[in-house]
Amino acid sequence: MTSTAFPEQGLAAEPLFAQMEQARSTDVDWKRGRLGLYVHYAGEDVLAVAREAYLRFFSENALGPKAFPSLKRFEDDIVAWTASILQAGSAASGVVTSGGTESIFLAMKTARDWARAERPAITGVPEVVAPVSAHPAFDKSAHYLGLRVRRVPLRADFRADAEAMARAVSPATIMVVGSAPAFPHGVIDPIPDLARLARERGLWMHVDACVGGFLAPFARRIGYPIPPFDFAVEGVSSMSADLHKYGFTAKGASTLLLADAGMRRHLVFEFDGWPRGRYASPTFAGTRPGGAIAAAWAVMRHLGAEGYSRLARAIMGARDRWMAGIEAIEGLQVVGRPDLSVFGFTGRDVDMFAVAEQMTARGWFVSTMSEPPGIHLGMPTMAHVPHVDEYLADLAAAVAAVRAGRLSAASRDVSYGG
Repeated sequence: MTSTAFPEQGLAAEPLFAQMEQARSTDVDWKRGRLGLYVHYAGEDVLAVAREAYLRFFSENALGPKAFPSLKRFEDDIVAWTASILQAGSAASGVVTSGGTESIFLAMKTARDWARAERPAITGVPEVVAPVSAHPAFDKSAHYLGLRVRRVPLRADFRADAEAMARAVSPATIMVVGSAPAFPHGVIDPIPDLARLARERGLWMHVDACVGGFLAPFARRIGYPIPPFDFAVEGVSSMSADLHKYGFTAKGASTLLLADAGMRRHLVFEFDGWPRGRYASPTFAGTRPGGAIAAAWAVMRHLGAEGYSRLARAIMGARDRWMAGIEAIEGLQVVGRPDLSVFGFTGRDVDMFAVAEQMTARGWFVSTMSEPPGIHLGMPTMAHVPHVDEYLADLAAAVAAVRAGRLSAASRDVSYGG
């Protein structure tokens, strides 16, 4: 890494921005559908609303709701709207966070403190039982919170195995996890079975809907057979759902919802052992950028249920064309039966990592998957809808090139798809 001294002289705006444009000249052209993750695009109108709303509240800080009651109003609306979308009852509560990792962290923190209060007989390291497909943020959170995650193998259909997870429950278990959907294979875990397990054993049940929380309800609304996954399932204690994914809001914004507002006391951190007086915060972050909350409110209000349904129809329709086109290429098959737009595909007689390299050479940013070996399509959005046929044509050519040349990949780490 090159180290340079802090510049002595300032730089005028025009040359400064020229340097910034030069710096991003090698970034992936995500508006041409070349990137399957990291950026979630719903069209120029939505992008313009998010940008303008963010800039209007660029300097405000959601740490101070008394100073900025506008942000408190926006956050309360976002939580209420999300609770409605996810079929939570009137007793639900929640908070806007910086992203899915923070939402998961706060869910685990809340469950840990709930267990300390409600299950004091637990000794040793508290445990969380999760399928192997659950996001690494659970292990990351456990690392910081002094918890342990027990990861359980999946069923043959790549969904969580509730019976195996039941066997993994120990006297130290405090939480059970399911995903809607799990990122690797795009399938929704059997949430009713996992919630029943949690009810029977007196455990906290968290559903990670960071990817699907703002797509699944509207896919269901337009007729897709989405399995039960939200607060309508008895026994679901908390859910995480990212606004900046299929909510199409500005980075970084997510939500954590609690089924019962009474659990909020286990969420909030409070401290009064300093001269300033009482400090309380419901999130890991102290300062929270007002722009992210304002943009989330504005986009949700701009789109409404009709707008999200329109986007779901276009994205799921593109997914259907994509999956059909992939399976029309000899030897390729979609992994499992994805419920939403996230999916991966593998090959029966072709080196998929070599195919990934061929696709990279054709200008696509490729994410791979290891179990089974294949290519992961991440989270397609409106940026991808016009380019499905182009992708399929390049994929067919890449597979043909690998077969013709008997090519194999030089590396098994084509790109990170987290």
